[in-house]
Amino acid sequence: MADRKHIVIIGGGFGGINAARELKKTDVDITIIDRTKHHLFQPLLYQVATAALSPGDIAVPIRSVLRKKPGLKVVYGTVADINKDEYWVELEDGERISYDYLILAPGAHYNYFGNEHWKAYAPGLKTIRNALDIREKILLSLEQADRIDDPGLREPWLTFVIIGGGPTGVEMAGAIAEIAKHSMMADYDTFTPNETRIFLVEAGPKILNGYPDSLSERARQKLENMGVRVLTRTPVTGIDENRVWFKDGSIETPNIIWAAGVAASPLMDTLETGQDKSGRVIVNGDLSVPSYPNIFVIGDAAHCLDEEGNPLPAIAPVAIQQGRHTGRLIRKEIETGEPRKPFHYVDKGNMATIGRAKAVADIRGFKFSGFFAWILWSVVHIFFLIGFRNRFRVFVEWMWHYITFKRGVRLITDREDHYVKSEKV
Repeated sequence: MADRKHIVIIGGGFGGINAARELKKTDVDITIIDRTKHHLFQPLLYQVATAALSPGDIAVPIRSVLRKKPGLKVVYGTVADINKDEYWVELEDGERISYDYLILAPGAHYNYFGNEHWKAYAPGLKTIRNALDIREKILLSLEQADRIDDPGLREPWLTFVIIGGGPTGVEMAGAIAEIAKHSMMADYDTFTPNETRIFLVEAGPKILNGYPDSLSERARQKLENMGVRVLTRTPVTGIDENRVWFKDGSIETPNIIWAAGVAASPLMDTLETGQDKSGRVIVNGDLSVPSYPNIFVIGDAAHCLDEEGNPLPAIAPVAIQQGRHTGRLIRKEIETGEPRKPFHYVDKGNMATIGRAKAVADIRGFKFSGFFAWILWSVVHIFFLIGFRNRFRVFVEWMWHYITFKRGVRLITDREDHYVKSEKV
């Protein structure tokens, strides 16, 4: 038992879960530390935020994912410090957990580029709590608009601004357009779909920056056909409670959503090693930390280069492949002493959905858009969901929405801080 290795994994996202799965049949002890104790399928968070899915459809307890693994322990907590030389991590409550191998997969948070006070008015979309808060804000805005007879006074409540033209921003803008201009209009008679305004704001020259220009342009056209106003080359200069500011004007609305870039977890600073400008740790070819071969950083927290010398993007497929690679590497090193191999990412393509039966996809040089791309996107996302129950429920919800145009989860909880007074006379 003295030779039995203890592997600590920080983070139960795509990277951490896949590393643990690779180690599941290895004679080791595994401790997973996570702040939520559930694995979350983040690519579909926006569908929770826009009332298409329930939180339980895209989240599953970590213990359920890795059940029947002897020596597995799941710790609910936040890591505050890492001692690389004495091989232990310390939680916020002071508990120390020792390790033989450490895998860091803590994910990332939204980057407000030095304007952290914007976060209070423009929430990002990284957690279930974020998604539920945004969903409630959208629904309450529609309720508030329904109580106001004056079109000018209700305009801000029917205005939505999404900042960031990456996949999350594009998908969010398309989903809100469907809500505001079609699927929920039958529930309200005070205002019309034409009164709603959705803005997708991007500082760069195009949306979906990592996609071919042709697909980026198709996505822009499809969004505009849905009623979304796409503003490129429009950096945000300020955000307050009810307004977004730009160099040449502003938009009044309480409905502001941030999707404009991410930064690595602050935990990476405790490693005291090389980092890029977004805080990601610059790792070796095998994903280990320089000078510390028993510490690995994977997923959104790792700065890893592809074969052409470009940093890999912070997306789920990269984290999944890195998690599997790290788990296999440790397993083989323990069982056979096999020399380490460098990580090689297999790019299987990019895809983003824009709305009902609308998507764009770039699969190894083959470009698709429209209904076929949407089918591809749907199949891939259902496949990567963990658990048959989740896959089945999401499939049924999507088919119901496709056939009826109705979104299933439109509850507003009784929260005093979101109480809306009637403005009708």
